[in-house]
Amino acid sequence: MRLLIAFMWLLHWLPLPILGRFGVAVGSLLFIAMPARRKIALTNLRLCMPELTEKQRVALARQHFQAYSRSVWERSILWWSSEARLNRLIKKVPAFPGQQIAAKPTILLCPHFVCLDVAGAATAMEISASSMYVQQKNAAFDQALRNGRSRFKPPKLFTRQDGIKTILRALRDGLPYFMLPDMDFGEKDAEFVPFFGVPAATLTATARLALAAKAQVIPVIATFLPNYQGWQVTYYPAWDDYPGDDITAATRRMNEFIEERVREAPAEYFWTHKRFKTRPEGEASFYNQHK
Repeated sequence: MRLLIAFMWLLHWLPLPILGRFGVAVGSLLFIAMPARRKIALTNLRLCMPELTEKQRVALARQHFQAYSRSVWERSILWWSSEARLNRLIKKVPAFPGQQIAAKPTILLCPHFVCLDVAGAATAMEISASSMYVQQKNAAFDQALRNGRSRFKPPKLFTRQDGIKTILRALRDGLPYFMLPDMDFGEKDAEFVPFFGVPAATLTATARLALAAKAQVIPVIATFLPNYQGWQVTYYPAWDDYPGDDITAATRRMNEFIEERVREAPAEYFWTHKRFKTRPEGEASFYNQHK
């Protein structure tokens, strides 16, 4: 792992068009070499995009592997390049909403698109924030990841064991919470709400935090700019009347927003995650089918 990290450090000196194309090439190989992950991606795409032909879904899954690989290797730029270079490569649309964030407690909602670390870096160059952090199994990679995410304004990192009270305290102290809301962590603190029409165990924490902290929710999504020019980080308007008085409806609204963004950049969503792993009682797993 230390050799891999050293290799990534060397790669950050490359021009982005060369590094990006290298990432695409590696992703094409991984699509062939990782059949288990390929199966997960194709299962998700069959569930979420039944209107596509199987040939189209295979092509989209391949593009996803390419995009995901790109994001991993391009992370070297986020970790080691100068702030001036990052500002040249990251296009913020619109300008960073610093005054709006400073005005009241803020949840920055960042769904799992492959460039989410770009959204984190773009935000960290402007303000300190807090976020949930899962410790990596490899100590060297864990340290590199922490250093990379902490090189600008220092963040405050929580674990799932810290609980919601520590996050609420940080929000009330004026520290925005960078929230990744769309992974399947089981039935605890989650409800089954539709995601592309399929019931998905979805954390209700976004709505509950917004309600408890009287926080605004500002979605932020990073995507690739065309022709290896860099990345675009879009800060969406704060959601009006969120969460309201119905937590389930608010969670459904969040999933609907994510669906809309996925359709705009379908290859860049994190399809290799078992988004539908947890099933309602009595339903069989989608991922154990022999297909």
